Amino acid sequence: MEVKGCRSELEVFRRLSIETVSRRDSVSVKCSPSSQILQMSTPRSIPLTHSIPTKREFRASSAPLIPNPFPELCSPTHSPVLTGSFSGRDPPSNSSTHVLRVFGDATHSRSVLVTSGTTAHDVCRMLAQNAHCTDEESWALIEHHSALGLERCLEDHELVVQVQSSWPVESDTKLIFRKNYAKYEFFKKPVLFFPEHMISDSADVTKGMTSSELVQNMVKSGSCPEIQGFLHVREGGKKSWKKLYFVLRRSGLYCSNKGQSKEPRHLQFVGDLEDLNVFTVFNGRKLYGAPGEHVFCIKASKDRFRCQDLKLMCADSEQSRTCWITAFRLFKHGKPLQCNYQLSQSSARLHKSSRQDSKYADREESMVAMDFGHNWRKREALRHSLPTNGHGSHLSAVHRVQPWFHGGVSRNEAQRLLEEQGQVDGMFLIRDSQLHVQCFVLSLCYKLKTKHYLIIPLEQGDKQYYTMDDGVTLFTDLLQLVEFHQINRGILPVCLKHPCTCIAL
Repeated sequence: MEVKGCRSELEVFRRLSIETVSRRDSVSVKCSPSSQILQMSTPRSIPLTHSIPTKREFRASSAPLIPNPFPELCSPTHSPVLTGSFSGRDPPSNSSTHVLRVFGDATHSRSVLVTSGTTAHDVCRMLAQNAHCTDEESWALIEHHSALGLERCLEDHELVVQVQSSWPVESDTKLIFRKNYAKYEFFKKPVLFFPEHMISDSADVTKGMTSSELVQNMVKSGSCPEIQGFLHVREGGKKSWKKLYFVLRRSGLYCSNKGQSKEPRHLQFVGDLEDLNVFTVFNGRKLYGAPGEHVFCIKASKDRFRCQDLKLMCADSEQSRTCWITAFRLFKHGKPLQCNYQLSQSSARLHKSSRQDSKYADREESMVAMDFGHNWRKREALRHSLPTNGHGSHLSAVHRVQPWFHGGVSRNEAQRLLEEQGQVDGMFLIRDSQLHVQCFVLSLCYKLKTKHYLIIPLEQGDKQYYTMDDGVTLFTDLLQLVEFHQINRGILPVCLKHPCTCIAL
């Protein structure tokens, strides 16, 4: 009888222990999204059944569950979608934590912890700090669909997990971290982004405002004038392109089925801007047989990423395409876009004031335009004396550690890099010349076009220099050449302002 009593007491003690463990609260660690160590919570213990668990079952149910620190290792092979993808379902609450993978180039990437409430601006700040970037300005997250040839810059206020939830599970879609100097350029120079011939004559100009004044006023208020113009369009699933007249209004995008008529009976509704995303298309000629290079597309946010769900459009020029894409962004986001711009400006001023100490300021103020030499060789003789073979230059190699130097990239690759980062006036890079050894090329953006300038090494006695103007101005190295043209145009159409930068995460 004593043995049975002992067994019953053990069973009662065991039941009480199990009930106590099952009621234990889970432990959670909370932090703000910007601190890179985001909220992680362990779920509550699994409720127990009426039957008494075995020893192994007791340990599994009572022990606190540890969150998987590398959930991306459990996702499908080569899939960029977060573990436990909620594609096709509602995104999880802000308390859930995810691992986000972001690429700096084709091969290098970095993973960061985010919550469902983390914005694109938060992610850019994390990556800039982790990569020890000297500045945090103009960085952007790019949604890149390689197979479809689509790209778009995420707005700073967009939620990255929500954006990723619309991606197919098996796809090559990824996020890229890169510079985009043109993200808010239209707030600074709105007239350049909205040509007068593209502003609709039905816009509010009754108060005596010119087209330029109308653009300035509406952009400052976070709005946009009505845009009109011809576009080549290709419907989803078709191969032929046709030219139609389009009108972009706050109420949506319309096309006219009768020339340039904007009468209501001739306008056909294309889509609501609130439900549309606009993408830049690269390789449009090769992938879609586009009639030109300036291709973009619109896609409903809830549609899947398939060719038949894309409405492809081709503009006549880069300025026209930029105008349409900018108008789409302004009509869709409006005030939040203006708030993003103001926040970026205040952050830039704060960052500049913090790093610009007195020594740096004195150095910058001492940089003045000056002439480094005289033209003692004729232009023809200098051009014909360019080296065509050899083993490289013996001049200073300080330029090779600068962010604007891109080594042996080709002319087309340099132009692609500049286009990807916004193609604003003054953006530049320097690369090795592919035609002449020991020479370099300055690739510079101006008025949405890329110009290339040859940098020639020059010897005088036992000293060596660089020049872009046939010996009129001489520089001891490329760093001095860049610093000179950052404050003095020289032979360039605009001063050097924005370095085309690529970093490896």
